[in-house]
Amino acid sequence: QVQLVESGGGLVQAGGSLRLSCTASVRTLSNYAMGWFRQAPGKERAFVAAISGGGGSTYYADSVKGRFTISRDNAKNTVYLQMNSLKPEDTAVYDCNAGGSLNGVRLGTVLYGAWGQGTQVTVSS
Repeated sequence: QVQLVESGGGLVQAGGSLRLSCTASVRTLSNYAMGWFRQAPGKERAFVAAISGGGGSTYYADSVKGRFTISRDNAKNTVYLQMNSLKPEDTAVYDCNAGGSLNGVRLGTVLYGAWGQGTQVTVSS
């Protein structure tokens, strides 16, 4: 079981930017692919972005391509989600998770962490 803590959410106007952080309680973060997910009120949790253990490969949901960037600093046990050109449709609780592969994370089939409270992102119009 991997413990993860998200931070960096807030309220921002449409077109603005936020950077989310996720810190994992693991010995070696590079052993894990990482991903961001979000859940809006009344909707199912949806995949947002994933990054391979070494940071060399990324994958994004179509809805955020070109606007969001996932990155990681394994020395800090932290993964980031830079969100630019935010839209009201991006409003959701954002959670991160760890998995065994990039595909496992983006498909949600190989996730090692428990879902926590996440961090709230609210984009006003």
